[in-house]
Amino acid sequence: MSLTHFDASGDAHMVDVSDKPVTAREAVAEGFVRMSSEVLTLITEGQAKKGDVAGVARLAGIMGAKRTSDLIPLCHPLPITKVAIDIVPDTDLPGLRVTATVKTGGQTGVEMEALTAVSTACLTVYDMVKAAQKDMEIGGIRLLSKTGGKSGTYEARP
Repeated sequence: MSLTHFDASGDAHMVDVSDKPVTAREAVAEGFVRMSSEVLTLITEGQAKKGDVAGVARLAGIMGAKRTSDLIPLCHPLPITKVAIDIVPDTDLPGLRVTATVKTGGQTGVEMEALTAVSTACLTVYDMVKAAQKDMEIGGIRLLSKTGGKSGTYEARP
């Protein structure tokens, strides 16, 4: 297997996608923020001092997806057509589960945009309630699925 972000000399470069066809592409990623039950209750009851934690994190995730090429050096700027962020309380965790779905019609995929959206949303949750708990855990960030492009469909194992 060859790594596409390195040229024949081993130097990093942006992949040339100009000859690739434009196709519909979608990626879904997930992650979580684990916290105490008490902090989760603060969030779900709307008692966090900084306001609507899930609402702000959702907006941050959308913004993160849109700015991925500014953060990840070899990512192409893409015309994103959809970003959906779902933030769901999970009392078994306890914490919040974050899922991002990103779509585009383009010459390269949106996996990095979905992963960045989840990461940004999780970091925003942490920022919003860090005064209540500093030892929260962000984890489980992974690609769940992707469709479109030459490599076709990918589905993560459960």
